[in-house]
Amino acid sequence: PEAIEFPTAGDRTAHGLFYPPRNDDFTAPSGERPPLLVMIHGGPTSQYRAGWNPQAQFFATRGYAVLLVNYRGSTGYGRGYMLKLRGNWGLCDMEDATSGVRHLADAGRIDPERTVIMGGSAGGFTVLQTMTQMPECFTAGVCLYGVANQFHLAAETHKFEAHYLDSLLGPLPQASRVYRERSPLYHAGRIKRPLAVFQGDIDRVVPRQQSDSIVEALKQNGTPHLYQVYEGEGHGWRKAETIEHFYRTVESFLRQYVLFA
Repeated sequence: PEAIEFPTAGDRTAHGLFYPPRNDDFTAPSGERPPLLVMIHGGPTSQYRAGWNPQAQFFATRGYAVLLVNYRGSTGYGRGYMLKLRGNWGLCDMEDATSGVRHLADAGRIDPERTVIMGGSAGGFTVLQTMTQMPECFTAGVCLYGVANQFHLAAETHKFEAHYLDSLLGPLPQASRVYRERSPLYHAGRIKRPLAVFQGDIDRVVPRQQSDSIVEALKQNGTPHLYQVYEGEGHGWRKAETIEHFYRTVESFLRQYVLFA
């Protein structure tokens, strides 16, 4: 990948890893710009590293440009950069994801009319948050076991991450207004673009109820969507048949709603 940095909200700088599409068997027509898949890491204070990334390779070899966003709050760029997410989860990550799209579009490296945002867990929250707060920014979204309701996450997540949200959003009940603002479920009526949702039925980190609730809202709103629940899977896929089915399903979803829409 190519390490890039780009301007974002407040005249600040964000970082990412960019994979141009590459397949030795194919050459794009002259002047054609590729669709872009923006991937959001979990954590949320984690990072993408410049090593082997099977997801990026899967899509880059199929003609997609791929941007792995290390938004403000990610580790790897100094303590000050990491601390930017304190109280700003759902803001910095969303702003930097959309800024990355604008940067690549302005540089003529991607087709701004064919863009996808994809992430799991905390990254799935960023997918939902972006599609509610900036509903016209992406052509489609792919959400894996994403956080839809911050109140439920604070009450139901596993012991290891208890009180994690105190630093990311603020302690309850004092920060209840922020929790509501940053809970995509309360704003799901704003989602206009197609959304694929994937969930493990025994996930204890982000329980299935989170995805069930957002999908029910999509149904009520008539928003194009796909919902896949994998039996016996938790917070991430472990079974080979699940992994294969997931990638085939995502590729089919993107063909329908992004490539040939």
